[in-house]
Amino acid sequence: MLDKKKKDAIIKKFKTHKNDTGSSEVQIAILTEEVKELTEHLKEHKKDFSSRRGLIKKLNQRRKLLRFLERDNRESFFKLVKKLNIKVINVAEIAEEDQKKIDDDLAKEKENHEKAIEKEKEDKKKEDEGGDK
Repeated sequence: MLDKKKKDAIIKKFKTHKNDTGSSEVQIAILTEEVKELTEHLKEHKKDFSSRRGLIKKLNQRRKLLRFLERDNRESFFKLVKKLNIKVINVAEIAEEDQKKIDDDLAKEKENHEKAIEKEKEDKKKEDEGGDK
């Protein structure tokens, strides 16, 4: 559990407006700090299953808030992820990267195919010129 001073410092750093205490950005930042503290605790106390359960709950809550923020305000989402150094695996982004790779591979294959056709045409032209003499 965060003490009041740490929590206030996080709220001050991540607030979106003057009286902000509960925006998604602030909640995610607070949950991130709590996750860090619980992780450190569990490194020392490996058999503390109650705390492990609490960690999982906090991670799931943060994941839900991150998903909401990504849908609601993508710019803010990316800024926050970068500031907090959170590793986010987004299925849509992975699929987009895979699609780009597939498109690049198809473009290369098409280019190689066109080169092969051009070479065949040149070879045939040379054979025709050689056979006419």
